[in-house]
Amino acid sequence: MKTLTLAATAILLTAGFASAQTVRIGTEGAYPPYNMINDAGEVDGYERELGDELCKRAELDCTWVKNDWDSIIPNLVSGNYDAIMAGMAINEERQKVIQFTQNYVPPQASAYAAMSADADVEGGVVAAQTGTIQASHVAETGATLVEFATPDETLAAVRNGEADAVFADKEYLVPHVEESNGELVWIGEDIALDEGIGVGLRQSDTELKDKFDAAIASMKEDGSLNEMIGKWFGEGAPLFE
Repeated sequence: MKTLTLAATAILLTAGFASAQTVRIGTEGAYPPYNMINDAGEVDGYERELGDELCKRAELDCTWVKNDWDSIIPNLVSGNYDAIMAGMAINEERQKVIQFTQNYVPPQASAYAAMSADADVEGGVVAAQTGTIQASHVAETGATLVEFATPDETLAAVRNGEADAVFADKEYLVPHVEESNGELVWIGEDIALDEGIGVGLRQSDTELKDKFDAAIASMKEDGSLNEMIGKWFGEGAPLFE
């Protein structure tokens, strides 16, 4: 992976937008540990901490906007906010509509979880969140796809018998499987579907992309991005080399 030198990064971080430009960041607030709403009613999680640090380094004055997942890209395009940080994987289909910064999470595995090790993920009913790369993958298999607006609803569908299994980002599923005391089990091998997770931006906002790219690159170079990933995702989480 090519990375900017510290000198080049510094130039990009101080060029372009006027100091403290206001940027509105849209997030779902329902996908821990990436993003969530805390007891104070505020956006929290890995992406909140990361986004605030990126904005600080890029000299941007950022505010956070909560938006439902199924309309998060249309509302970016229509101008309701300026960027998306919502655990959104970079893939070819989305890049036809919006652009992404370089990734701030390495490519992640997707995985199936179920109540039984015998669950049929190829010909049974599989739950996935609407509009995700996991839902698109299930639709291309022999399984029957049932979609839900939030990731929590996909897990609930498995527990209440509406679905045989759930297919989702593995990092999201890990705490649920580990804390289920054996109720939930992994099915099959992990599956790679994406190029990592990045900040989503309108196609025309190239200058803003440069600012975020420079800030992400600086965090990769000084090791602070890996430290933040370890804090929120725990030991064993994929890190940047």
